[in-house]
Amino acid sequence: MFNRRTHIAADTVGFLDSNVSTLGDVVDLGLAGKTALVLGASGGLGGAIAAELAREGARVAVASRSAERAQAVARQIADAGGEALPVSWDLGDLAAIDGAVSTVEDRYGPVNVLVNNTGGPPPTPAHGQDPALWREHFTSMVLSVIALTDRVLPGMRAGGWGRIITSTSSGIISPIPNLGLSNSLRLALTGWSKTLAREVAGEGITVNVLVPGRIATRRTRMLDTARAEREKRPMAEVVAESLAAIPAGRYGEPREYAQVAAFLAGECASYVTGSVIRVDGGLIAGL
Repeated sequence: MFNRRTHIAADTVGFLDSNVSTLGDVVDLGLAGKTALVLGASGGLGGAIAAELAREGARVAVASRSAERAQAVARQIADAGGEALPVSWDLGDLAAIDGAVSTVEDRYGPVNVLVNNTGGPPPTPAHGQDPALWREHFTSMVLSVIALTDRVLPGMRAGGWGRIITSTSSGIISPIPNLGLSNSLRLALTGWSKTLAREVAGEGITVNVLVPGRIATRRTRMLDTARAEREKRPMAEVVAESLAAIPAGRYGEPREYAQVAAFLAGECASYVTGSVIRVDGGLIAGL
C-alpha cells in the first residue's frame, strides 16, 4: 500500500498528551484526501515531492511541460497505489493557468497544497545578459508562481486551510557563482513568500520556502558538467570538490528533500509559516 505511516513504539508514548488517544496511534500528516498541485513534477525534486505527498494519501496533480513525463510519473504513483492526475503545463504561458487549475479542480476539488517548483535558468553571470532573457525567466519563474498562487488562494481561504511551499535555491542565502539569473529571481520569490505568509496566516494558510543544497538531480548534474567544462577540469574533480564542501559528505537524495516538503504540507506544520527551511546537509555556511 502506498500510504506511509510511522508507528510509535508503545514504551515511548506514555507521557504524550491527550491528542494521542491510544498507544496504537501513528504519525499522520493529515494529508489523506487533500488535493496537492506540484509544479515541475516530471522528475527530480518535483517528482519526488509528488510521490511523497501521494504516499501520505494526497491526491496529486502532476504538472509538467512534458505531457509524456507527467503521465509517466502519474502512472508510477498509481501503480504504487496512489492517486495522481497528469497535467501538461508550460509555466511561461500565464494565460494557461486558469484552465490548468480548473482541470485539477474538476477532478479533485480545490487545491489544498501548492508546491511551486520551477526549472532553473541557464548558468550565466549577473552582468551582460539580454533583457529578453531576464524577462523570459522572470515570467516563468516568478510571475507564474505569483499568478498561480493567486488563482488557488480563494479555494484555500474558503476551506480555512492551505499550504503554499516554494522550492528555491541555496543561492537566496549565499549567491552561487555564475547563477546570476537564478540567484536574483529566486530571491524575489523569497520576499514575496514572506510577505504573503503574514497576509494569510490568520486564515489557516501557511507559506514557506524550501531550500535545497546539493541534491542528486539532473539539474545538479547539469551544473556540475557546466562547471567542469567552464573551468576545463575533470568532472570527477568538480564533484569531489563539491562533496568536500558538504559537512554530510554526500549529495542529498530527492526523497530526503521531499519528506521535508511533506512535513510542511501536513497538519504537523500548522504553526510554521514565513520560514526558509534548508535541506542541505550543512552546506550553507551563512546564518
